[in-house]
Amino acid sequence: MLRGRQLVTSALAAIVVVAAFGTQADAAQCGNGPGGFENWKREFSAEAQGKGISATGINALMQTNYASATIAADRGQHSFRLSLEAFMAKRGATTIVSRGRSLKQSQAALFSSIQQRYGVPPGPLIAIWGMETGFGSQRGNQNMLSSIATLAYDCRRPEFFTDQLYAALKLIDRGSLSPGQRGSMHGEVGQTQFMPKNILAYGTGNLDVAANALNSTAAFLRAHGWRAGAGYQPGEPNFAAIEAWNAAQVYQKAIAIMGRQIDGL
Repeated sequence: MLRGRQLVTSALAAIVVVAAFGTQADAAQCGNGPGGFENWKREFSAEAQGKGISATGINALMQTNYASATIAADRGQHSFRLSLEAFMAKRGATTIVSRGRSLKQSQAALFSSIQQRYGVPPGPLIAIWGMETGFGSQRGNQNMLSSIATLAYDCRRPEFFTDQLYAALKLIDRGSLSPGQRGSMHGEVGQTQFMPKNILAYGTGNLDVAANALNSTAAFLRAHGWRAGAGYQPGEPNFAAIEAWNAAQVYQKAIAIMGRQIDGL
């Protein structure tokens, strides 16, 4: 009886291995340069069609170009390796806090509405807004879909960006984003720089409009555990939500510090 089970188990294992090799063979293969990008797009398009992406999304994908500038930016994110003090100086924290305090007053009704709905005070939202785009002045001018498709093809982090690419194609299928949408080097769009998966989950309206982006950012933070009235410095309950927004520790701490200064705490 035991030997019979072993034979069955061995047979099942063999089937699983064959299936796994079949899946790998069918999957679009990543690359480390522009040479294989066009072939990868054809392979990926076939997979995307099988997962329900319509002709609109497929056509948009096939029009993308290999984004060399995105690859260069992805390989050169040196500011996250700086000390906290150097990072904040490089990112203009003093200017962000100064302008942030002014915006908190001039747009008091908007921030009051957001805090009432989501429990998120103005400080961290304004700090994120300033850090990400200089309050909307630096939203990027790269083709969003080309950037994300390039990173999904690139062998460095294909799994993460494949998920982002599927989300982007769904948004294009729905008409929520256009194939010509402009964004930053990694495909982030809007006033606070949302990636496509987060647009699907938390995006409200056109994220190039500040009020929509700020409401969407507050929705993200609340969904990641933000509790109204709790602190958001390192070690306090709401810091985890800031950690979910960006994985870099210097970024997280900078947002907490600037937010506290803007909120006057």
